[in-house]
Amino acid sequence: MPVVYLIVGLAVGLLVSWVACRHRSSFIPVAGQAPVPVSAPAEVIEQRDVPEVAPLSVVLDALPIGVVYADQNGLVVVRNRMATHAAGARHGDIIVNEALEGLLRTALQGEERRQTLDLFGPPARVLLVHAQPAEAGGAIATISDITERARLDAVRTDFVANISHELKTPVGALSLLAEALADSDDPDVVTRLSGKIVKEAERLTLAIEDLLELSRIELGGDSNRQEVAAVRILEDAADRVRGLAERRHIRLEIQDNGPTLAVVGDRRQLVSAIGNLVDNAVKYSEMDSIVRLGVRLDGDRVTFSVSDSGMGIASQHLDRIFERFYRVDRARSRDTGGVGLGLAIVRHVAANHGGEVKVTSQEGEGSTFMLSIPASPASVAASQADNPILAAG
Repeated sequence: MPVVYLIVGLAVGLLVSWVACRHRSSFIPVAGQAPVPVSAPAEVIEQRDVPEVAPLSVVLDALPIGVVYADQNGLVVVRNRMATHAAGARHGDIIVNEALEGLLRTALQGEERRQTLDLFGPPARVLLVHAQPAEAGGAIATISDITERARLDAVRTDFVANISHELKTPVGALSLLAEALADSDDPDVVTRLSGKIVKEAERLTLAIEDLLELSRIELGGDSNRQEVAAVRILEDAADRVRGLAERRHIRLEIQDNGPTLAVVGDRRQLVSAIGNLVDNAVKYSEMDSIVRLGVRLDGDRVTFSVSDSGMGIASQHLDRIFERFYRVDRARSRDTGGVGLGLAIVRHVAANHGGEVKVTSQEGEGSTFMLSIPASPASVAASQADNPILAAG
């Protein structure tokens, strides 16, 4: 944001200076020299060795914001390139021009105004139009593209709302259960309520742990990169979920493609990412089924895969499942204790390691998630040594 304000200030300063120059008495200032009258002979000016200065229009066109200046009569005298096509579409430019006219009229009357425009596009844009009176007369308006800022504000607002809801639900349940427990003397009721309190407390703990894990990964702090055996990552991830898998009678099957396959990365983050994929696979699989964990070398990348034969994901959800708090089936997520942060963690881990995460799914048949990150140089060299044709290519 300070950069945006600096650019706007620069643009306004340039225009104010230019307007002021128009009102001065026939003198052209030259840096480091005495003023030269406009009526001075050309040869006198040539002898002064005047440095070349870029025209105002060139400077303004180089700015990443739109700039418009209107004189005292409301006539637009200056309009840079960004202001001419601020919206990027014809219908959007019409809306911007209408807003500009209204704000400039207000500014000419001595009042400063701002207006935010939501343009649905395509492309969708959010523009901030700001008009203010010019010191030397007339009015100046700037047009700033705040699309990214608006998106981040919306994400932050949604995040706060979602996490507040996710924390409020188990806390409220704990309060009600505790009150009911305090009023009951029946041993069976006490046992049942105590079990529900433990379950809600575990749910609250998982939500907080996921939130802290996501925050840590997003910030990229405490990253410890080293060469790690790919199969070890699968084993550690499986160990994190083994208790849940055993309770659901689900077998975790690790398909090892060799001990030499390795990656260079943060072991803790990678185990967390694969662990979240395995956790989801176990939770959304039928009992007495198999979840398969695999790893393979694809050129210079290692691809981890987690496959299940569960309920699958409908195609309309596939583009959004990696968003924070997005859940395909909210009712089932409540039963499984999920808050919708697991796949967001996977996506951030992939980005932190220069990789990507993909999913293929068929409703009623299951899903396969694939996390691909760069392989260690030793793994690539070993693969080329085993395959001379590949090395030659």
